Amino acid sequence: MGSTAAVASVMVSGSVALGQQRSPVAIGQPMPNGTELPASPPAPGRPDSVGFAIIGLGDYALKQIMPRVEQAKRAHISALVSGNPEKLRQVGEAYGVPPESRYSYDRFAEIAGNRAVEAVYIVLPTGLHAEWAERAFAAGKHVMSEKPMALSSAECDRMIAAGRRANRKLMIAYRCHFEPYNRKAMELMSQSAVGDLRLIRTEHSYRMGPTSPSDNWRVNRALAGGGPLEDYGIYGLQAALYLSGEMPDRISASTFRPVDDPRFTEIYAHVAAQLHFPSGASAQIVTSYDSAGLNMVETRGTTGSLLMRPATNYDGLTLTVNKGQDEKAYDPGDPTVQFARQLDHLAGAIRDNTPILTPGEMGLRDLRLIEAIYASAASGHAIGLNPNGTIAG
Repeated sequence: MGSTAAVASVMVSGSVALGQQRSPVAIGQPMPNGTELPASPPAPGRPDSVGFAIIGLGDYALKQIMPRVEQAKRAHISALVSGNPEKLRQVGEAYGVPPESRYSYDRFAEIAGNRAVEAVYIVLPTGLHAEWAERAFAAGKHVMSEKPMALSSAECDRMIAAGRRANRKLMIAYRCHFEPYNRKAMELMSQSAVGDLRLIRTEHSYRMGPTSPSDNWRVNRALAGGGPLEDYGIYGLQAALYLSGEMPDRISASTFRPVDDPRFTEIYAHVAAQLHFPSGASAQIVTSYDSAGLNMVETRGTTGSLLMRPATNYDGLTLTVNKGQDEKAYDPGDPTVQFARQLDHLAGAIRDNTPILTPGEMGLRDLRLIEAIYASAASGHAIGLNPNGTIAG
């Protein structure tokens, strides 16, 4: 996900310790505070546009994704799924989605008969991604899933298998792969803009206000997994991989939870990891829900450095390359196009059968690395990795 506010809620009971699981159920929540719905419905999609059903009408969907879908060239909103009838009505009217294409969670299976819907975008808490991807594939729809792909590599395997059985596409919404600043950074690193890579440093942190697992899905183990690493820190993990162009062969990590803090009864507050790459370069990744805010990616090489700060926000990004006394700033375009471009990318894959840049296999790879990070932290030792991200040995 991409927002600090809850995008959906679940019905859960009891406390869950780290390492345990429970089965959440999607339910509806009120309209998020500060939501601004369009004064008039967006223009209809062009004839070859792919219709998407948005599953989960929370903060991220309503404030980031949906307002920018109109910028897409080959995608449009054709259906909505929510557990709150009044919110579903309000959002449906604002976006011109007819009543017959507005679904409750209980009625979701009926979407199979809606030919206006070719794909779904799952914008639910992570613990619900696997279930709803399987439901969407069973209904014959292509799937875009928010990041992280799921809570475990086993769930990722289930999602990939379900997509293959249904002969439908699966894409993970790694928006930075479609964002101009990050794409420019990838290009610069592929051109050895800093010389031979030696170090990548990333930090994705903020201090979460008072909350508890019953109030905020991001601190709820069944919905969020270990916590900040899956939610916010995955941007740093991703950056380390797409800027280095390598997979790590060794990982060492640590985790931290403050004592008697109701925010962190079920998840970690802080995760740090060091990735060693076959080339000899390394990456230091830090993510936290309990430190002063920072969104930063830096690479350092034999001849210079590249800095993005902020690196992965929705907008306001910066990118500079330093070589000795020379500094060059880049302005490759509007970061907010990332939302429409990722929708267009899946639409293109559906229409033209082109490869997906961020497929389910990438999401699976990242969950394997996350599992290795937690395994290293639990053991207190470095963990060796196979080339596909699984733990060696």
